Amino acid sequence: MFDRPLRIATRQSRLALWQAEHVAARLRELHPRLEVVLVPMTTTGDRITDRALAEVGGKGLFIKELELALAEHRADIAVHSMKDVPSDMPPGMAIVAMLQRADAHDAFISNRFAHFDALPQGAHVGTSSLRRQSQLMAARPDLHMHTLRGNVETRLRKLDEGQYDAIILASAGLIRLGLANRITHAIDFERSLPAVGQGVVGVECRTDDERSIALVKGLNDADAWTCCTSERAFAQRLQGSCQSPIGGFAQLQASKLRLQGVVGSADGRRIYRDHIEGDRAHAERLGIELAERLLAAGADVLLAEQRGHAP
Repeated sequence: MFDRPLRIATRQSRLALWQAEHVAARLRELHPRLEVVLVPMTTTGDRITDRALAEVGGKGLFIKELELALAEHRADIAVHSMKDVPSDMPPGMAIVAMLQRADAHDAFISNRFAHFDALPQGAHVGTSSLRRQSQLMAARPDLHMHTLRGNVETRLRKLDEGQYDAIILASAGLIRLGLANRITHAIDFERSLPAVGQGVVGVECRTDDERSIALVKGLNDADAWTCCTSERAFAQRLQGSCQSPIGGFAQLQASKLRLQGVVGSADGRRIYRDHIEGDRAHAERLGIELAERLLAAGADVLLAEQRGHAP
């Protein structure tokens, strides 16, 4: 098992490399005799930075090249932000471990305004996410929302240059990069539910790679796995498109799981929001049940419109 290195496919952004190095360090702690090496690569999502992700294929563009490296045996595992991993896994691939969740809040960042509520009428806000846009426009339809792409540092630079009054990023990424001081405030979940899997780092392997699975499974955090499983079941049942603003967040208290979910229109004029509670042992079923509630409430019509056809 320790006769050859374990190769980690990763994107080359500073945040992705942090996540891969974090997984590598955990693996070295778990298996002191194991050599772990990184295989950095640039993905389609990294190369296309002049358009919204929804226009060019969605967040899955960040992981396709990594999965190809796994399939071609150029790497053994891939490290992802779980919010970038589509709910439908390709044949022969599986997420085999999820690390302890970091802060899942969306972060409001501004050099001029102390709080989202302090933004003036018609303020200009940058975000890469239709989900964030939908929920924030529901609260403030007067805002001008702009597509904000690039790595974390690029997005912060654009704010500092005055291109926006505020930008919205994931708190977890800023904290991991030592940039928590840039967070003006964390947006509460009632106003902006995070993306499914936000704050969770996942490890993907080939399903037939018994060695890699055995080496990695000890990294798994049971609570993160349970919550993310529920959130991903919710998103999968909704079957949204790249154009579908969907958010979901599960929390645990002892043996109980509480899952919140939201589906909205890009302009925030139609929002379907609900929550469900139950035993953590039924995490996946709870995700499906919550999705079915929202679909029955009218989200089915909205999602069908976003997919380009009627239900």
